[in-house]
Amino acid sequence: MSSSSQTTDISDQIGGDLPFLRRYSRALTGSQETGDRYAAATLEAILVDRSIFQSSLRPRVALFRAFHLIWSTAGAPTADTEDPVTRLESAALDHMSGLTNNSREALLLSTIESFTYEEVGQIMDISAEEAHGLVDVAISEMQQSMAGNVMIIEDEAIIAMDIHSIVSEMGHSVTGIARTRKAAVELGTKKRPDLILADIQLADNSSGIDAVNDLLAQFDDIPVIFITAFPERLLTGDKPEPAFLISKPYSEEQVQSAVSQAMFFSSTETLKAPV
Repeated sequence: MSSSSQTTDISDQIGGDLPFLRRYSRALTGSQETGDRYAAATLEAILVDRSIFQSSLRPRVALFRAFHLIWSTAGAPTADTEDPVTRLESAALDHMSGLTNNSREALLLSTIESFTYEEVGQIMDISAEEAHGLVDVAISEMQQSMAGNVMIIEDEAIIAMDIHSIVSEMGHSVTGIARTRKAAVELGTKKRPDLILADIQLADNSSGIDAVNDLLAQFDDIPVIFITAFPERLLTGDKPEPAFLISKPYSEEQVQSAVSQAMFFSSTETLKAPV
């Protein structure tokens, strides 16, 4: 098979999974720019050395395994900047250094990317039992790290109540629930949230993205989690994108994982250790 044929073949296999590799990479690093660099490095490495793309595995598993090899070889990046523009990334990297080794990777792969423990093990070259153990460790360490105020932007009452329950049981305080862009801005202005959890399509056909942008224009460095049935539409690479995306329908574990990580990454000074 020619080199061009091989390239076309592998592109066909992994093309649909690239947006999700980018999602994983940016959630792992806490930065769109840094995350995309690691994702691009993975693709370049696969094209140079096809052996790192293990053909015996499911293509999506093989792609994430190749990424993990690149990530492991490079080592977890460290924060080395005081630039205010990148202070959220710096805080994220500082926090990451305190986690049990490999636990956060396992958590992201299992809860956000929905790999089975067996597949997580294949990606990280560990057993399924070890993968399960790392996920448990990550959840425990992240939930113990801090608590804060969460604002929910969601127009469906049942979903809003479900998210409210999940977030409250995690030890966070919910500042309120907004169903429209206008209500979200009013709610956020009354009490500054430490985290925003937003749907994309709101009750009055306004956009959750616009509501979030309105709030971020007032406040800096508030982490945001978006909920959408079409996450790939937000992962185009054409403009700034959210680090945390939950696909509908979501699971309780996905919400817990995303909230814990977003809070863990936050540089908001009002965050506090739970008592």
